[in-house]
Amino acid sequence: MIYETVVTTMNPDGTVHIAPMGIRVENRKYLISPFKPSKTFDNLVNSGAAVINATDEVMIFAGCLTGRENWPTVSAERVDCERLAGAAAHIEVRVERREDDELRPVFTCRSVNIVAHAPFKGFNRAQAAVIEAAILVSRLHLLPEEKIRSELKYLNNAIEKTAGEKEKTAWQWLLEKVEDYYNNAALASGRNS
Repeated sequence: MIYETVVTTMNPDGTVHIAPMGIRVENRKYLISPFKPSKTFDNLVNSGAAVINATDEVMIFAGCLTGRENWPTVSAERVDCERLAGAAAHIEVRVERREDDELRPVFTCRSVNIVAHAPFKGFNRAQAAVIEAAILVSRLHLLPEEKIRSELKYLNNAIEKTAGEKEKTAWQWLLEKVEDYYNNAALASGRNS
């Protein structure tokens, strides 16, 4: 099973990197599989530590994929890393081993600290739609445009029926990212023809 979380790692300059990421749990180990190349991959290799944040704040998921990466963080307790200040819970992990892969290597991590901060209320349909759309945006370069647009059209039903202001804002950020991506692709192909 994959859990949609926000993983925080530390950049070499001491700043925090925040990335939405699906993680797996197997045999009480946490498997983090960042794309390669990525800051999360580099940071896990360099520092060997991360924090897995559980949050229902979908603006963070959308924001990180649309260039809005400045979310409040605080120091973790047992690893040299930051965690989301508003996380419902967080798990501090250390890398035990890495399985290389050209696209998505797997970092097997053990937890060194698990803390619950607030009840996790779960996601309503609009929040789940934003997370699904964020996943699509992270794969714009991998999936056909027709599939992206079809999925977004379907997900929009949940936004129209159940979204609050935060979900509407996050949704709009993601739609703008999609349009910018395809507009830039059209311009590039126009220049190349």
